Amino acid sequence: MTTPDLMSSIRDTNLAYLILAQQMVRQDRATAIYRLGISIELADLIDTLSPAQIVRLASSNFMLVRLRFDETIAGLLSNLSKDRSLIQAHASILFAAQPFEPMAPLNDMSS
Repeated sequence: MTTPDLMSSIRDTNLAYLILAQQMVRQDRATAIYRLGISIELADLIDTLSPAQIVRLASSNFMLVRLRFDETIAGLLSNLSKDRSLIQAHASILFAAQPFEPMAPLNDMSS
């Protein structure tokens, strides 16, 4: 994959993520905060982003999506030999136990 292709893929992924995150926050804020692993403040910011701001954020040259799982969760979710509902319940508990980790001050993203 060439650098322009990679940057385009990052932009597309960021845009899809931000649009989905905004829809989730607007439909059910509490569930979105839990499923996305974001703070209340970030949920508020995502809710108020204009389409132009979303496009500007998505166009950055770094991924806005961060993997939230470690090798324990990856192993658990990839284990196909166990009961799927039990695996998902266990993974949900592990995800819920993870603290929110901000990447940058929120006021830097709102302009």
